[in-house]
Amino acid sequence: MPRIALYPGTFDPVTNGHLDVVGHAVGLCDRLIVAIGVHPGKKPLFSTEERLEMVRAVFEPVARKAGCAFDCTTYDNLTITAAQKTGAAIMIRGLRDGTDLDYEMQIAGMNETMAPGVQTVFVPASVAVRPITATLVRQIAAMGGDVSAFVPPAVAAGLKTKFAT
Repeated sequence: MPRIALYPGTFDPVTNGHLDVVGHAVGLCDRLIVAIGVHPGKKPLFSTEERLEMVRAVFEPVARKAGCAFDCTTYDNLTITAAQKTGAAIMIRGLRDGTDLDYEMQIAGMNETMAPGVQTVFVPASVAVRPITATLVRQIAAMGGDVSAFVPPAVAAGLKTKFAT
């Protein structure tokens, strides 16, 4: 039976931290599904379609190189429900620090109660990418800063275009 993992997030934008997590996750499963959360109350910088394109462009080659099947999707309900709908038995969650761990442990506990068949796997971020957050990347890009150290080249180009006004 194939090991299917779901890696959820908003990916607005994709960062090198996300890429780091995917690099580790593809070694833990046979199929990785990246799920982009779509929430009507939030106004992301990138559209859902743009985020799907970014996710495919950045993560699919990593999965292919590792021999891991790859797919991406969107969801607008509970993350655990998205995991169940995709057949995922593993939920991938990246951790940058202890604050992330505390928060993610609470979510993992709630998810385990709702769906005991889905196991949360925490992937610690590599040292070089621990300080990176999509929020900080957006703020730096909005103020004309160079984000090339924090995001893949295609994402840096997309951010430059977004803020070129």
